[in-house]
Amino acid sequence: MLIDVSSLNYWAILAGGILYMIYGGIYYSVLVGKKNQNTGPLKYVVAGIVAFISSIFIGVLVQATGSTSLLDGVVVGSIVGLLISIVYLKNTLFGLVSAKNCAIAIGDHLIIFTLLGALHGFFV
Repeated sequence: MLIDVSSLNYWAILAGGILYMIYGGIYYSVLVGKKNQNTGPLKYVVAGIVAFISSIFIGVLVQATGSTSLLDGVVVGSIVGLLISIVYLKNTLFGLVSAKNCAIAIGDHLIIFTLLGALHGFFV
């Protein structure tokens, strides 16, 4: 089954990208703080691009699964968040990510992808 990209709600994609950036800014400011202040703006540009790409993908998944409500969107977003969390756990087992950073990343992804799913489910 092909997804009709023209039927995606562009307002939901825009709102999702903005939501992701605002949420990420607050979440990481509270949990991580300002550790490295000598970095350029490129990481923020890339983070913004990732936010909008994530919103697009969640929108496509919500549409592809036939989700028709906020709750359906929550389920789709939660599944994506859980999948990403499992990957972080595996990487932590092999020492690629510290336990603290793993917990921070898991919390971030579980929450934001659930929120994105809810947003896209609401706008269906």
